[in-house]
Amino acid sequence: MQKILVIIGAVVFVAGLLWPVLEKIPIGRLPGDILISRPGVKIYIPIGTMILVSVIVSVILWLLRK
Repeated sequence: MQKILVIIGAVVFVAGLLWPVLEKIPIGRLPGDILISRPGVKIYIPIGTMILVSVIVSVILWLLRK
């Protein structure tokens, strides 16, 4: 458990440092993401992005277990 928490902390730290670069990547505007804009209300449901992130995390965890 400690190893996993350290890895998660390191990933969050690196993502924080690289945020200006990561912000330019068009992840979050993928096909399948739903954006509902009405006067006074904006709802964003990132279904396509969630699926992509889930696949990437699953592959990384699978590789770490090997």
